Amino acid sequence: MQREYEQLELSTQIIINEAQKRGVEVEVLDWDENFIRLIKGDRVEYIKQGTKTSLDNYVVPLIMENKELTKLILREHDINVPDSVTVKNLECSMEIYSDFENKDIVIKPKSANFGEGVLIIKDLKSKEVYANAIEDAFNYSEDVLIEDYVAGEEYRFLVVTDEVLAVMYRVPANVKGDGINNIQELVDEKNQDPRRGKGYITPLEKIEIGPIERHNLNAQNIDVNYVPKKGEVVYLRENSNLSTGGDSIDFTDEVHEDYKQIAIKSAEAVEAKICGVDIIIPDVKAKPDKNNHSIIELNFNPVIYPHNFPYIGQNRHVEKKILDLLKF
Repeated sequence: MQREYEQLELSTQIIINEAQKRGVEVEVLDWDENFIRLIKGDRVEYIKQGTKTSLDNYVVPLIMENKELTKLILREHDINVPDSVTVKNLECSMEIYSDFENKDIVIKPKSANFGEGVLIIKDLKSKEVYANAIEDAFNYSEDVLIEDYVAGEEYRFLVVTDEVLAVMYRVPANVKGDGINNIQELVDEKNQDPRRGKGYITPLEKIEIGPIERHNLNAQNIDVNYVPKKGEVVYLRENSNLSTGGDSIDFTDEVHEDYKQIAIKSAEAVEAKICGVDIIIPDVKAKPDKNNHSIIELNFNPVIYPHNFPYIGQNRHVEKKILDLLKF
């Protein structure tokens, strides 16, 4: 990547780098918004944040931004999604607390992104924990979803038109014990990796110890002062978003091909050309059926850098397909 553009999001840098290799003129129109213009001859395209392009019409991201609407459309196309209810205030959510007691649930903003305000609660037993999670989710959206938790691992499928370009296994923020350092010290050490930074300008984000991380440690009856045994992995979060310190592992060649078709079908259901499809799968080698996977989210602005610079795995060069479709 060129130092001239290093303050831009890494996804945008990747697009710029490939465009310039193709002899395309690049103009940065808004550095804060990662908005660029590409020019080659009489061909002009505008791109925001790497994957917001003219390939998708205006209504497509509006559909995917609304998680409830997304699930409605996916259900209509016979695609597995978890059951959920929407609440408009804390009072309403407390009235239905008993419906979720002793269950595994996910509380998430209806229209937020990047895993903001998402909390997974296993075996719900505390009204206080439930209420705090609801209130936090309301900081990111006017409405909040309370969703059935689906067991399995989370995979991001990057769909561009009718093809899955890459599949990434996202591991929640975690540390691996050495028998000497406590969790806070292990986090500090892991954050020294030059691939970790802030603001999506590096392949990985730094791990933060905030309320959600402390909640998850508390659920394991430990805190940041706990010293994990050598080789012991401690997960700081349940959700595996890279934006919250997760690790990316390339799984493009490992997943059953039928899951790729499900991802493509999901993107087509909302008429998206560029789409991140998040699927919970217990066993990526097993053929999918009605009970062994679920779509938990579609992302209208999927980052591409984890597929080019995974924590573990090979570079999938996904920017090439995007620029091909834009006819550069």
